[in-house]
Amino acid sequence: MSKTIMGIQLKQRYDASNEVQNLLTKYGCSIKTRLGVHEASSDSCNEQGIIIVEFIDNSDKEVHEFEQSLSEISGIVVKKMEF
Repeated sequence: MSKTIMGIQLKQRYDASNEVQNLLTKYGCSIKTRLGVHEASSDSCNEQGIIIVEFIDNSDKEVHEFEQSLSEISGIVVKKMEF
């Protein structure tokens, strides 16, 4: 049984967020946990963001498809950990 955790960096959060959100929804049944993080304060909001996604066990095909789809979006960096 494998466990996959993926880090997704959005370099231009405002430009890529809709496409990334659509993919998160499309693959939602394969995602166990997701956490979005970006720098924010009362007077500014950073353009970059990071999303951490934990997939359910045995979702290897969906993880691969999700990663491939993300790679087609400009300004996205994907890193993956497998246990």
